[in-house]
Amino acid sequence: MGDDSNAFHRQVVRPRVSELMQIQPEEFVLDIACGNGNYSAYMAARGARVVAFDYSEKMIALARKRQKAFAERIEFCVADATDYESLMALKRERPFAKAVCNMAVMDITDIRPLFHCISDLLAEDGWFVFATQHPCFMTLTERYRTPHSYYGDAISGQPKAQCYYHRSMQEIFHLCFQTGFVIDGFYEESYGDKEVPDIMIVRARKNGKGNL
Repeated sequence: MGDDSNAFHRQVVRPRVSELMQIQPEEFVLDIACGNGNYSAYMAARGARVVAFDYSEKMIALARKRQKAFAERIEFCVADATDYESLMALKRERPFAKAVCNMAVMDITDIRPLFHCISDLLAEDGWFVFATQHPCFMTLTERYRTPHSYYGDAISGQPKAQCYYHRSMQEIFHLCFQTGFVIDGFYEESYGDKEVPDIMIVRARKNGKGNL
């Protein structure tokens, strides 16, 4: 990925995510499954204050080293996106204005704790933007309605295949609604000139009316 992320992230993921995020100076933002911290740094460079977390201790250590220029604006933490208590430990003195998750929803075994936690951590008028592999077009199996997992490559040449967790759009959107969000932004994007999209980008705005 390097310091600037790869072409797929720069050309397909980042533009629409950033359009929906509308980062403002001094906004308090949660970066979910932040990886090497490149998008955290992108937001910090635009004036945001960021709490960024990943499950991997090694990845967080590398992110702190890579993004040391933004040490005053980014707090890197280790947390488990499938564990509600681990996530709630990210709570700070003020609520988060926004949360973002770039290309990780399909990598998480159980996303229900994450969506519930984000709803609890966000300000009443906050929103959550996430980009994920498009479940309609990018699955490597013949099943769509039934949640399942399968193995594939995220980056060419990676040492071993990773596990993807397939969920239908219906399941993902219903979880948004159940945790108090309304969807008010949506894009489908592809790498290059393909007609079929590779990813979908969703903005879920908190409205406090979820049925837990």
